Amino acid sequence: MIGRLEGTIGDREGDGSVIVDVNGVGYEVFLPVGAEGRAGSEPGQIVTLHIHTHVREDAMSLFGFATAEDRAAFRALLKVSSIGPKLGLSIIGVMNASELQDAIARQDKTAFKGITGVGKRTIERILLDLEGKLDFAPSGQTGVRLRAVPSAAGSASDAVVGALVQMGYKRSEAEAAVGGASGTSGDDNVEGLLRAALSALS
Repeated sequence: MIGRLEGTIGDREGDGSVIVDVNGVGYEVFLPVGAEGRAGSEPGQIVTLHIHTHVREDAMSLFGFATAEDRAAFRALLKVSSIGPKLGLSIIGVMNASELQDAIARQDKTAFKGITGVGKRTIERILLDLEGKLDFAPSGQTGVRLRAVPSAAGSASDAVVGALVQMGYKRSEAEAAVGGASGTSGDDNVEGLLRAALSALS
């Protein structure tokens, strides 16, 4: 099976796929919306895509993702009843792995609003079937991978509260720990505030 491709993105097909040129060989790959931007590609530049090979009796299709985490999230979605590759690709096109993990941790149904083909029942299945099953933290770090956040007041605190909830703490506990840490730690960045909050919760 193909796990990764490194090449340049060329022709775009009418079915939503692109041709990835790897040393003169063109691979037809389906990409979620925004995958090229997440991979940091510009026209003519080399892009690395993490590939999921989907095999059926009558076809073999390649799905490409900017990160291994996005591919893992896609594979997790495929295990949810009624979600196939096309719908899974649409979901990852709207939210990346971290955002999907955060939405599931918060049981946030509104995060899926507007995604074509994702109805109320499908959302409920995603939130139920994947609860507690997504963890995209790098090895050796805390149980969550934090996204970059703006420097506006309160944004670091909000990010850390969300991170602690993802790690299994109750929101009330997380908010209390972050509130206390923000007043005593002297740190206004996410990493420093997270360390202080974890220390308060230990």
